[in-house]
Amino acid sequence: MLLLNNFWQLFLLSAPWLLLGLFIAGLINVYLPKDFLNKHLGSEGFVTTVKAALIGAPMPLCSCGVIPAALGLRRAGASKSATTAFLVSTPETGVDSISVSYVLLGPFMAIIRPIAAITSAIVAGVLVGRDDKKEQEAEKGQHVESSCCSSKSEVIIEEPSCCSSQKPEETVESSCCASKEKQKKADGHWQKFSQAIAFSCTKLLEDTVKWLLIGLFFAALIQTYVPADFFTRWGDGILAMVVVILVSIPMYICATASTPIAAGLLLSGVSPGAVLVFMLAGPATNIATLGVVANELGKRAVVSYLTGVIGVAVLFGLLTDFLVKHYDIEVAPMLGEHHEILPYWFALSTAILLIILILRLVVKHFQAIQSKSALQKVG
Repeated sequence: MLLLNNFWQLFLLSAPWLLLGLFIAGLINVYLPKDFLNKHLGSEGFVTTVKAALIGAPMPLCSCGVIPAALGLRRAGASKSATTAFLVSTPETGVDSISVSYVLLGPFMAIIRPIAAITSAIVAGVLVGRDDKKEQEAEKGQHVESSCCSSKSEVIIEEPSCCSSQKPEETVESSCCASKEKQKKADGHWQKFSQAIAFSCTKLLEDTVKWLLIGLFFAALIQTYVPADFFTRWGDGILAMVVVILVSIPMYICATASTPIAAGLLLSGVSPGAVLVFMLAGPATNIATLGVVANELGKRAVVSYLTGVIGVAVLFGLLTDFLVKHYDIEVAPMLGEHHEILPYWFALSTAILLIILILRLVVKHFQAIQSKSALQKVG
């Protein structure tokens, strides 16, 4: 029962942010011009990766919410490196988590946390982009022999367009092109908004929900069976950071929610560097995110993703401990009364809505299976 209760509490906490991420992804897919994404985020490279990291850093999306948003960004034309940078920087930091860090951990941690998050996003994006270039070069090498066969001239027969055969005296209103334009204007923003909602609640949710539930389940397992004082046994140093990383990978926690836990770890004697590693690795390396990275960007991208996130997290953790020790920087948790970020009724409403949407997908899936089996019987 405790496992189920922890799973439900995590689901309740994640539902609002997941729906927010789905909504943002739908808006990106419908409203954001693909030329814009192709221009700013479509190519691999350092500048593109930096842009994506800076775009994602201030957004108030957690681990679950960033997954559909990143998928929408990728399918709208963003490159692998840009998608990776966005996928890392968004859950690791945000305007909300920075403000909470200032209150609970002090100004030093509030400053170094977003710097480390953006750096890890850039490094992970560059590494994934480098792997993608190697794969593309390998594919070009495989197809170079058959390229001569593809140079045959193609005869393109253009069908007469209704717009090209208009007489000069015909008014614009009477042309088929004008009628199409009128129809598009009549549809207006409501049709686009409906398309965004439909895309979010169907295609993106279908691609996301499996890894979401798996990630929440493993997070509930950790929360149920790992003792509360587990981290405090390791104190500080590189060993403490490695332990934090190993435990944080299955966890499913957002940047804002990880901050009170980090403050508790500081009070328990864990070093500021290990706490920073927890706040960076926890939101960015959960199982759900890694599953989406493997599906969308390739299995090789998972290694580059983890290398960038974990490597930078450990480096900044060691740097944090060094600065705190040698310059007597005070990192003091200022824990007061902690209130829920969102009211319970709102979280419960979004959780119920999310369950309805998931059940809708399950019903559609079984209907598709039944119709497919019926067609096979007829055939």
